[in-house]
Amino acid sequence: MTHAIVAQQPGGPEVLEYASVEIPKPGPGQLLIKVAAAGVNFIETYQRSGAYKVDYPFTPGAEAAGTVEAVGDGVEEFSIGDRIATAEGSRTYAEYAIVEASKALPVPDGVDDHTAAALPLQGITAHYLMNSSFRVEPGHTVLLHAGAGGVGLLLTQLLKARGARVITTVSSDEKAGLSTLAGADEVLRYEGFADKVRELTDGQGVNVVYDGVGKDTFDDSLKSLRIRGAMVLFGAASGPVPPFDPQRLNAAGSLTLTRPTMAHFVQNAQERRWRSAEIFDAAANGTLAVRVGATYPLAEAAQAHRDLEGRRTTGKVLLVP
Repeated sequence: MTHAIVAQQPGGPEVLEYASVEIPKPGPGQLLIKVAAAGVNFIETYQRSGAYKVDYPFTPGAEAAGTVEAVGDGVEEFSIGDRIATAEGSRTYAEYAIVEASKALPVPDGVDDHTAAALPLQGITAHYLMNSSFRVEPGHTVLLHAGAGGVGLLLTQLLKARGARVITTVSSDEKAGLSTLAGADEVLRYEGFADKVRELTDGQGVNVVYDGVGKDTFDDSLKSLRIRGAMVLFGAASGPVPPFDPQRLNAAGSLTLTRPTMAHFVQNAQERRWRSAEIFDAAANGTLAVRVGATYPLAEAAQAHRDLEGRRTTGKVLLVP
């Protein structure tokens, strides 16, 4: 037997119970990992509360790092003892978890377990945003909303390493400090940011806006773009963007709009390996600093959810068995 977090029904954080469960067994093409740390993401609070439908009993979690303990039939690329991470696991709020071998990411020696658990989801998101949703080149100017968020801090560092000029928006002095520390060239508040961006770019606007905020920033994000600029809408923290007339893109300068999601940018094991290898290598060589804001013992998953929902955490939140 082992331990995992189990919810028997939807509800508040109190439904997350530390329970004894059987150690799962890997099927064909699967790995059993001993979890070193599991990432906590906001989607899991929606699943726990019942806002997103899941089956019960339910163990949350998709992101983790750990060591391979057993290998299912047909797996050739991993062996017992290998260190792996994933953003696409299942039931990772546990001491042991199952990961599809095709969705497992090798972890290099220079990356510790907590960093490895904190990187997959937000790191791969940052990678596909700057390499595939819109290819940022040296000399480009970028506007990045929520510059002190998990994706924002990683993406800022990667953009600066690429040679881009990075303008971010944040909501507080504390977050402004974090964004500046990550390398942002200019840090703005949200109010009136479009006009300030125009001033900072001599009226031209930016090459691309990375917008994970959505409804509250969308209109002014479009106003911040230069002719033939690109709007990458990758989230909706403030709510979904209402329907709008595509003719606005023409009138604003033949703009491009895309709404990506990570699943479409990790279509196979080769693509996952490319993205994760570059992210993990950047962490290993010091190009990318990963902010782990809080760690909780696995048994305190309910408190981790309370703090996350109460906006009392910064950086990545991890559970440690």
